[in-house]
Amino acid sequence: MTARDHQDPTASPAPRDVVRRQYLAAATGDLDALRSTMAPDVEWTEMAGFPLGGTYRTPGGVTSGVMEVLGRDWADWTTHDDVYVVDGENVVMLGRYTATHRTTGKELNARVAHYFVVRGGLIVRFEQFTDTWAVVHAATD
Repeated sequence: MTARDHQDPTASPAPRDVVRRQYLAAATGDLDALRSTMAPDVEWTEMAGFPLGGTYRTPGGVTSGVMEVLGRDWADWTTHDDVYVVDGENVVMLGRYTATHRTTGKELNARVAHYFVVRGGLIVRFEQFTDTWAVVHAATD
């Protein structure tokens, strides 16, 4: 391990640390902290076929259009950030989603890849790749 491995991700502008910080904020439901990881002109794209598919802009637009809706529709929505691949300002996270749909009661466990661009210590772009069929299947009777 290097000194960098022990660096506090809550204070670091390093791209991986910024991305990790947004996952930690999402996990605790701290939407203010989550918004603080994003640039004012962030472009956040949920995959076509995903129930929230589309591009959201501004930190407030992302949290109200995505995070608040996920929290409303799913119990215990969790993004498990298993592996990070970093190349300069580009960060790819490989992981999975787990949750239970509040209406259907069906459980979700789907693989996911997230692509981020981080500049100046803020997320400027996000793109989601996931098994949209698994998400839609869990959300429908």
